[in-house]
Amino acid sequence: MPLLEASPDRIAAAARRVMARCDELARVSAQPGEIERVYLSPEHARVNRLAAEWMREVGLRSWQDAAGNQLGRIERSADPDPAAPALMIGSHLDTVKDAGRFDGIIGVLMALEVVRLLRQESDGVSRVPLPFAVEVAAFSDEEGTRFGKALLGSSAVAGTWNDAWWTLADEDGVTLREAFRDFGLDPGRIGEAARRPDHLVAYLEAHIEQGPELDRAGEPLAVVSSIASARRFQLTVEGEARHAGGTPYDMRRDALLGASEAALAVERICRSEHHIIGTVGQLEAFPGAVNVVPGEAHLSVDLRGELDGERDRVWDEISRELDDIMGRRGLRWQAREVHNAPAVRCGLLLQDVVREGIVHAVERRSDEPPVIFSRAGHDAMAIGSITDVGMLFLRNPDGVSHHPDEAVSAADVALGIRALTESVLQLAADRL
Repeated sequence: MPLLEASPDRIAAAARRVMARCDELARVSAQPGEIERVYLSPEHARVNRLAAEWMREVGLRSWQDAAGNQLGRIERSADPDPAAPALMIGSHLDTVKDAGRFDGIIGVLMALEVVRLLRQESDGVSRVPLPFAVEVAAFSDEEGTRFGKALLGSSAVAGTWNDAWWTLADEDGVTLREAFRDFGLDPGRIGEAARRPDHLVAYLEAHIEQGPELDRAGEPLAVVSSIASARRFQLTVEGEARHAGGTPYDMRRDALLGASEAALAVERICRSEHHIIGTVGQLEAFPGAVNVVPGEAHLSVDLRGELDGERDRVWDEISRELDDIMGRRGLRWQAREVHNAPAVRCGLLLQDVVREGIVHAVERRSDEPPVIFSRAGHDAMAIGSITDVGMLFLRNPDGVSHHPDEAVSAADVALGIRALTESVLQLAADRL
């Protein structure tokens, strides 16, 4: 039976608030006419202040941690204890360049509405007493837009920060260490952001799907079974720069053509696989003159798979193909791995409570809600190293994401808020 007693009007009001705040956050941007908020920027500071204000509004104690994440906490309703473990709910507030307004952001704002509903139940005490504290996390750098390394904020919380990251630099040459100091953070205190496994009960994240599966199925919500593994590489192809007019084809060692053929090989190989996706998102030629055969080319490869072993096998196949391509063209190539995240399986209990939440929110009578794996990465991947994680997906029309046309409906957000709140109550009931 459903455990949430909130009226449809209250849920609808919560969804409208979420949509309005997505619009408000969209106006906090480094670029006029676009949405861009990167790690340790003035825009990051502004949205943290807004998030802190909204957290306090629903009764959370709020603070910014040593990595720049904004967090809020409310103690458990039965026997309040500041040292009690917490259920963490949240997502991220940073964006890619020229972003949409819902990716990550909607998960933070929905988490705030979950807390509001939990506190409003029976004059602030839920019909199911919460045996754990609740924390809302607004992570600071899921996308990796500024420094090229994703999940920095949630990695700090998971205690997996790597000191080698301090030398990462943005496109202006500012290092991560320098950006920390400019933001008012102390690199020497980064370890204070880390949480131990006994600090957390679990982590729940609501997110737009970032793909078309739910939209194609006509379903508003889904249970996430796992998050795809990911590896990212920066490739360099070396040839010889020569005069465009004076160099015959049999003497050319064109690095751009080799890189282009490599990009096509990534697509061809990955399309022939099941649940493997490869993308070349960056391609640059040097010296970049109109009348010079390119002597060097740089390209990126983003490789994702449902299973780590299959992903790694495909990378080995891509590497062999690149050896053949470059050998035929008289080129050299090398790859530098810049990101490696293993697949993360959502906890079975958390899959169950999210499933129950969706069933009660959508009022399904027979069919089970969809269960799909996430092809996109999320903060849950980092947090999964210290606690069980669960995820709820919302329908994303036509699967458009990382783009200004990214969308979600207020009606689906209302269903998602109800489902996420019900999931928390189901988890509480299970623990009691």
